[in-house]
Amino acid sequence: MGSHQKSSTAALTLAAIGVVYGDIGTSPLYALKEVFSPSHGVALNQANLIGVVSMILWTLTVVVSFKYVTLILRADNKGEGGIMALLALALQSVGRKHRAYPFLLFAGLAGAALFYGDGVITPAISVLSAVEGLTEATPAAKPYVVPIVIGILTGLYWMQKRGTGSIGVLFGPITTVWFIVLAGLGMWNMMIGDTAILAAINPVHAVRFAVNNGWIFFIALGAIVLAVTGAEALYADMGHFGRRPIRLAWFWLVFPALALNYLGQGALLLARPADVSNPFFSMVPHWGVIPLVILATAATVIASQATISGTFSLTKQAVQLGYLPRMTITHTSSKEVGQIYIPFVNWAQYALVVLAVIGFGSSSALAAAYGIAVTGTMLATTFMTFFVIRYGWKLSLPLCIGATGVFALIDIAFFSANLIKVRDGGWFPLLLGAAVLGLMLTWNRGRNLIRKATDEEAIELKGFLKSLFLSPPHRVEGTAVYLNARAGVVPRAFMHNLLHNKVLHERNLFLSVRYEPVPWVPFSERVKVESLGNDCWAIEVRYGFKNAVDIPKAIELVAAQGIECEPMSTSYFLSRHVLVSDTCKGMPLWQEKIFAAMLRNAGDPAEYLGLPINRTIELGAQVRI
Repeated sequence: MGSHQKSSTAALTLAAIGVVYGDIGTSPLYALKEVFSPSHGVALNQANLIGVVSMILWTLTVVVSFKYVTLILRADNKGEGGIMALLALALQSVGRKHRAYPFLLFAGLAGAALFYGDGVITPAISVLSAVEGLTEATPAAKPYVVPIVIGILTGLYWMQKRGTGSIGVLFGPITTVWFIVLAGLGMWNMMIGDTAILAAINPVHAVRFAVNNGWIFFIALGAIVLAVTGAEALYADMGHFGRRPIRLAWFWLVFPALALNYLGQGALLLARPADVSNPFFSMVPHWGVIPLVILATAATVIASQATISGTFSLTKQAVQLGYLPRMTITHTSSKEVGQIYIPFVNWAQYALVVLAVIGFGSSSALAAAYGIAVTGTMLATTFMTFFVIRYGWKLSLPLCIGATGVFALIDIAFFSANLIKVRDGGWFPLLLGAAVLGLMLTWNRGRNLIRKATDEEAIELKGFLKSLFLSPPHRVEGTAVYLNARAGVVPRAFMHNLLHNKVLHERNLFLSVRYEPVPWVPFSERVKVESLGNDCWAIEVRYGFKNAVDIPKAIELVAAQGIECEPMSTSYFLSRHVLVSDTCKGMPLWQEKIFAAMLRNAGDPAEYLGLPINRTIELGAQVRI
């Protein structure tokens, strides 16, 4: 039993190296280079170089090791992580009546929206920075960098519909080789370079760099944070791998490899300052550039894949928590429920990534845009964590402030340093994030208004059935399942069916779906059944935000309650809302038009709920908000 557990932990740790650490593992390609970019004004001398490397090492230590690996990984939502899981947990911890509720909601949605910006920039900057290594082998390759990058990204996004299960097994081994190479290159360059860089291990040099450089240090922070891009993945992927494998991978391989590589780049630049234009690829002899470019490209493709999969997962969670409209979601694996493909998100992200590659043209230009998305999400995570440990874990206020206050100050410093880059490219993720946040808030508000409007016209189900069976209509064979947005009231589809067809089925199931603010609801707790008499039943189906929605499977579960439903004689009735504009009673006209467009273009509810198309009847219902 013990050897099996060790084997399982080892396998999960290897997989976590490939999926969780792909993004942060490719940061050495561009992080140190960007700090000493001429636009930042940081002079390349021994004191500054040691100070900058010290800042990077201690940023990795404080932000990743202390904040994420030690603290944030503990703030799980029944084993699941990620900003939407944390938002659900934080809102649940404080309760809807708490005065911080709307601020938490906004912070969580804003952080999630910025994650979409991160999801666009990560593939662009990662693959660009790897392919740009070709110019170290031959400057003649420069005009071909962007076309090669677009070709690689096109193949990557095209592959998504096929799923990543077949090649996912290679992610861990390839990324492990990548980290071993990072460590090896770092140690080799420290041996042949200037070992004075080892002084960077002392945090005093980081403090000195901050004190001696003032405003320039503040500007440099915007590039130093590039060393911790991908830290959110630690938390987001916790549900796939668990805390222990993620922590083992970080402390035993990833952190040492990153630290050694940054020290190696520093030793190289102390000895050969002229290589500052691309210190990473200068770490190998000329003959080694092409093999390193190939390995780096593979690593950046894996990092991009993790970001794409994370975007799919975030979108699914947002849909089931009610912040985005239904979308077509395809499960690409029969074994792993988390492996999904969302066509609209995939190709929308692809288009934006290609625009970013063409528009910015280089990893250096994209670096200015990268930090805002990353630091904004990190700040939102810290803010929500405070409320989880204060109100969810019931820890004392001084302890909560101490546990999150330092991290909040660091996040604010990094976020502020990136705000000054708005004109240089920071506008891109901010614009993208603002658009996504606006859509989320619009959809959520519109749904609430529709719920309010339908509640005003709702008829209590039990009382209606009681009066109906005083003089019942003609009954026909089979089972009718009426999908109901709200439990306990008469579904509009039921009223329309009675009005137009004037018949009642032999068995009638009034089914409502309830999404819980938890990742998973087990099958044992999936359905709740209440008899309404006369072969009528009220059924509540509960899903977590990571469960796959499948109503026919839920119907199968009610057989244990004595309700036999033959699939071929079961019909599903649902209402589709048609919004009628009504001089903007509930929201501004422009927002109402956006919501109406989202409602019209939302995914097919029958497909989203897993209903058989040939046995589903949709009935329209007009709603004024």
